[in-house]
Amino acid sequence: MPVRRERSRFLDRRVHVQGGPVASYPARAPEAERGAVRRVTEVGEEVLHRPCREVTAFGSDDLSTLIDDMFLTMYVADGAGLAANQVGVSLRLFVYDCPDDNGVRHVGHLVNPTLELPDAPDRRLLDDSEGCLSVPGASLTVPRTDRAVARGFDKEGNPLVIEGTGYFARCLQHETDHLFGRTYLDRLSKRDRKEALRQMEDRRAAVHAQRAANSAGLRHA
Repeated sequence: MPVRRERSRFLDRRVHVQGGPVASYPARAPEAERGAVRRVTEVGEEVLHRPCREVTAFGSDDLSTLIDDMFLTMYVADGAGLAANQVGVSLRLFVYDCPDDNGVRHVGHLVNPTLELPDAPDRRLLDDSEGCLSVPGASLTVPRTDRAVARGFDKEGNPLVIEGTGYFARCLQHETDHLFGRTYLDRLSKRDRKEALRQMEDRRAAVHAQRAANSAGLRHA
């Protein structure tokens, strides 16, 4: 997902972690403290354009390490969500730290997700600006449903149901798209896709410079 939206201190007091409310939570998920920054893949790289494999090794150290690294990488890139293939790993997994339109902050990871959207008679599309950490610097309007339910598992294999509305619903749809080998560019007209790639060309260097500065700041924090 694109750059995280600003959240007030007051709204940050309402946090859902792995789908359930918690009394308090730090500014960054604890996983990030254990993680290492990985390179974010970019549109055009093969790993982003093919369906990801299902995770079968639940409870493994490798899976835990990948999740830790993804959280830190997401924060360094100022993201609201990050899929595994965005760090070059073709597995059905994403992490998120994203607000909904009611000011609730949602944090967690989801393995092998499936997505449920409202049926056509109840479906309401919202046009909003959307970007992608793998299309650095670009942002275009993409219609998405205002509600979504993602079902999957945590890293230990326990079942999860994550419900999203507004911007968080957009995040769930965006990240699930990645796991099928799609980016938001695939939902654009040819004209808008060309515009997104132009924006990326113009702004990519500045985005990477900011990420480098964020990474350096975390090392010295």
